[in-house]
Amino acid sequence: MKKILSSLFLAVALLTFSEAVQAQDRYVSSKTHIKFFSTTPVEDIEANNYASVSTIVPSTGDVVFSVPIQSFEFEKAMMQEHFNNEHFLESSVYPKSKFKATILNLDEIDFTKNGEYQAEIQGQMTIKDKTNTLKEWGTITVEDQSLTVSAVFDLVLADYGITFADSEMVATKIGKSVEITITAVYNSK
Repeated sequence: MKKILSSLFLAVALLTFSEAVQAQDRYVSSKTHIKFFSTTPVEDIEANNYASVSTIVPSTGDVVFSVPIQSFEFEKAMMQEHFNNEHFLESSVYPKSKFKATILNLDEIDFTKNGEYQAEIQGQMTIKDKTNTLKEWGTITVEDQSLTVSAVFDLVLADYGITFADSEMVATKIGKSVEITITAVYNSK
């Protein structure tokens, strides 16, 4: 009887430990804020998206962001309409953008130790079915069982098939590149 109880206890302990280890397999963010900003002599354009999701796998350094285009919110309804129409992001045809990447300096980041770490990331950014390699730096802040990732980088619109050759008026109201700011809070799953 004692042997059976010991075996049962060991099995439960191993199962519990296994689940705890699996809980650290990936971090998921449903609290992701992506800001789009463009400045020109005519006006500044800013939009915010709080509906994006992201995952990070600490063991491999894999990172994925999925961004629903129609979830960008602008101060002016007209800007939002232009952003989603066929001359800009065509969100009815291309409803999401995606970024699949890997943390290049993974060995310098300790996901088990509280602290702030600089992360170099490289991957494929896809917007409007146009994919380009993107290599940028960001910050990963580890605090207990959560992560906060922040980064700021520029995207050249023409790299993703967004051009304004047919409309000089639109071209003067938005820059050729836009600044993207990302803040994402992750919890272990």
